[in-house]
Amino acid sequence: MQPLVVTRFAIVNALGAGAGAVLEGLKAKRSGLAPCDFESATLDTWVGKVPGLEARRVRRDLEEYDCRSNRLAQMGLEQDAFTDAVASARARYGAARIGVFIGTSTSGILETELAYRQRDPQTQALPAGFRYQATQNTYSLGDFVRRYLGLTGPAFVVSSACSSSAKVFGNAARMIAAGACDAAVVGGADTLCLTSLYGFHSLELISRQPCRPFDAERDGISLGEGAAFALLEKPRGSPPAGAVTLLGVGESCDAYHMSTPHPEGTGARLAMQRALEAARLRPADIDYINLHGTATPTNDAAEDKAVVELFGSATPCSSTKGATGHLLGAAGITEAVIAMLAARDSLLPGSAHTRSVDPALKSRYLLENREARVRRVLTNSFGFGGTNCSLVFGIGG
Repeated sequence: MQPLVVTRFAIVNALGAGAGAVLEGLKAKRSGLAPCDFESATLDTWVGKVPGLEARRVRRDLEEYDCRSNRLAQMGLEQDAFTDAVASARARYGAARIGVFIGTSTSGILETELAYRQRDPQTQALPAGFRYQATQNTYSLGDFVRRYLGLTGPAFVVSSACSSSAKVFGNAARMIAAGACDAAVVGGADTLCLTSLYGFHSLELISRQPCRPFDAERDGISLGEGAAFALLEKPRGSPPAGAVTLLGVGESCDAYHMSTPHPEGTGARLAMQRALEAARLRPADIDYINLHGTATPTNDAAEDKAVVELFGSATPCSSTKGATGHLLGAAGITEAVIAMLAARDSLLPGSAHTRSVDPALKSRYLLENREARVRRVLTNSFGFGGTNCSLVFGIGG
C-alpha cells in the first residue's frame, strides 16, 4: 500500500487528556483504572473512567448530538491542536476532499439507557427529547465529528467490536488510493455504559481487580472509555524527519466463535502477516508490538501463539490495557496512537499491573519500560466474531 503520513493525532482516556499526559502516564507506569463507580452499576470491578464528562456539553450549534459519547469525542478533538491541523488540511484540499472514518462499538447507547428510565408510566413512550438518530445511532459519532470539523467528504462509521477504530485506517487508505479523498480523519470513541458493563459481566469476562494482561493469574478485562483521532495525508515528497507514517494494514476474520478467538491464533496471525506484506516488511523489521492483550486467559494465549509463530520470541511486546482499560471500539485508535508515541519517543511501554508473566506464554513480554530506538511498530486489535486488524507504523528520518 502507499504509505500515508500521520500529520497529527489526538488522544484522551483515563490516563489523561492529550498525548503529553498519556505519554507521561505510560512513562510513570501509572494506571487510570479505579473501582467502578459508574452510574448505577453495582459490579465488583475496576474501570478506566474519564472524569468530568457528566458536566461537559457539546458545542452549542451541535447540541442535538449531546451525549456522553459525543462529549468524549469533542474532548478528544480539542486535544493536541488537532482541529487546527484539520483546518489547515481543509484549506489545502477543500472540505469535500477530506474523508471521515470513525469506529465505535456502543456509540451513544448510554443515552438510550437513560431514556428508558424516563419512559411514560402509562404509555411506556420514550421521552420527547430523546434523539436516537443524533445519539445512539452508530453514525451519530461520525456525523458529529464531520460537522464539528466542517468536513463534507465521504464519511462512515465502522462497528466491528474491538477492532472498529483500527479498521478505519484500512478504510481511509483504500478511499485515498481510489481517489475519493485526498486526506482522512480517522478515529473513534467509546464510553462506559451499563450495557457493556453488565454484558461483559454476563460473559464472565470482567475482572474484580485491575486487569493484568499476560499475567499468570489474569482473569478478565477492565473496561474503560476514551477517544482518539489521526489525520492521514498522502506524502508530499519525502516525509520529514520524525514524521510518523502508516505503512501497512492487515485484516482478517476467523469467524471461529462469537466471543472467543481461534485457539491457534489463526486469524490474528493472518492479520499481522498481511500488515507486514502491505508494508513490504519482514517480521525482523518490527521493533515493538503493541498487543491486543485483553487479560482474559484465552485471548492472551491465542495472541501469544500467533505472535511467536510469526515473530519468534525476540520482539519486545506489551499490552497497555492495564493503564487505560479496554476501550472496546476506541481501543484500536487509542493503541495506534500509543504505538506512534512509542516510535516517536523511543519508549517501549511496560505493562501496568502485570506482576508475573504466565510461563506458558513465550513472547518477549515487557513488565518494565525500556528506552530503545524504535523505527517500526505493529499494533493489534482483535474483536468479537474474529474481526482482526493489525497496523504497522514507521518513523521517518
